[in-house]
Amino acid sequence: MDATNQLNMTEAEDSQVKSSNCGSTTETMSEERVLKLDDSTKLVGVQVVLILAYSTIILFGVIGNSLVIYVVYKFKTLRTWKFGRVLCFMLPCAQGMAVHVSTITLNIIALDRHRSIVYHTETKMSKDMCAVVIVITWAVSALLASPLAIFREYGTFDLSPDESIQVCAENWPESSMNGTIYSISMLLVQYGLPLAINSVAYIRIWNKLKNHRTKTTKMLLTMVVVFAVSWLPFHAFQLAADIDSSVLSMKDFKLLFTVFHIVAMCSTFVNPILYGWMNNNYRSAFLSVCNQV
Repeated sequence: MDATNQLNMTEAEDSQVKSSNCGSTTETMSEERVLKLDDSTKLVGVQVVLILAYSTIILFGVIGNSLVIYVVYKFKTLRTWKFGRVLCFMLPCAQGMAVHVSTITLNIIALDRHRSIVYHTETKMSKDMCAVVIVITWAVSALLASPLAIFREYGTFDLSPDESIQVCAENWPESSMNGTIYSISMLLVQYGLPLAINSVAYIRIWNKLKNHRTKTTKMLLTMVVVFAVSWLPFHAFQLAADIDSSVLSMKDFKLLFTVFHIVAMCSTFVNPILYGWMNNNYRSAFLSVCNQV
């Protein structure tokens, strides 16, 4: 029934509809009030505060890190490890863990979608199972990143008789070949295997939905491409540095490493953008929030 027909309803029909729907309408309104009370993030004021908070963090993060990179690049005397012995061993391991957690999580999401769509499984993962998956994800990530903490050294390097710096560097046993083996292994585990899993899962989903939901399938395939393109330069450069030590002596080695690392990290915020831009529901919700702000 279109809008014109609805406006032309008789008073009798209108009263019947109102009386029959009175109970359900009251029920719905009360449920909405309860939901709004239970979830404070639905309030426009709270959403504005959260958006401003996250935006401020991102802004100061970019400015602060850019300033640090510039200062360290400009002043050679600042190229010393300032964070002490403990963080020398912990920080690289924590960075590696974060990367592994990110890629493993992407794989879990891909496999869960594959299970739901390809095999028509409607049952959602229970909270207990989610907790188990999260614990296993972090445990595996910690195990994979642990060599970065184990095989390191912290010491003093003399630049001149009157000047020295604190150095935190990798120290693989026996030969540098062990470091190369680890890098190649991580290339396969952190890039090759996740890319293969994501590709197979999303291609099978695409085959299942290609005649029904083209926008969804395009989004899924785009996510695979973004992951592949974002991480390839970083891993290729890292592998080249491990195989050929002369790469480490390049004038712009640190600059290139930083650029490739930033490109790789971009994949962490590209996925939400893909969700928002290529999905009508998300795009409408995002635009609605922006209009309210």
